[in-house]
Amino acid sequence: MKCGKKQFNCPVEATLSLIGGKYKPLILWHLRSQNLHYMELQRLIPKATPKMLSGQLRDLENCGMVHREVIPEKPPRTIYSLTPFGRSIIPVLSAMCDWGTAYLNGLDAPFSTSGQVWIRQ
Repeated sequence: MKCGKKQFNCPVEATLSLIGGKYKPLILWHLRSQNLHYMELQRLIPKATPKMLSGQLRDLENCGMVHREVIPEKPPRTIYSLTPFGRSIIPVLSAMCDWGTAYLNGLDAPFSTSGQVWIRQ
């Protein structure tokens, strides 16, 4: 099933429809700098079951964010890479990484942007 542009209430909902999923952001994050074999992704995301990882990769492929290439060897190997559309999400993931790093480091100052202030509780 291909991802289609649906009626969304806001842009955040549209974004989450593409990258929302238990492991989709992690998959995209690991593919940002290099192409990876399925087993390499499995090692990088050890909590993902093979069925869950395969499903998330299939969804990302169907939405046009990830390219899947099967190498005809014995046994066959599958390599995943980001498409140009998939690469367009990297700034969003980088912002998530920065925010997460600040959160994990126990940032003392509240996060602020555009006049809004978020305080971690």
